[in-house]
Amino acid sequence: MPVPDFQSLMLPSLKARLKWRCRRGMRELDAVLEAFVENSFEALDEEDKSRFATLLELPDPELYGYISGRAEPEDRHYVRLIRCIRDSLEFRR
Repeated sequence: MPVPDFQSLMLPSLKARLKWRCRRGMRELDAVLEAFVENSFEALDEEDKSRFATLLELPDPELYGYISGRAEPEDRHYVRLIRCIRDSLEFRR
């Protein structure tokens, strides 16, 4: 019987914690972020998973500006991650 790797054992717990952190108070942002965690988070590499958790620390207006395209983050890694979030929205439409 194959032994599951540590990462696969931790993923459900991590996703549950992140989904809780996605509840921000701005309904539109909540919906986008929770859907991203549910549908696209697993495809991220470990660095981007960590960056996503850091991204959740941003104030709602700033994060919403990035996701809506009204603003762009200065950090190129966040630019790529925000693009992934936006792409996941386009895929769902």
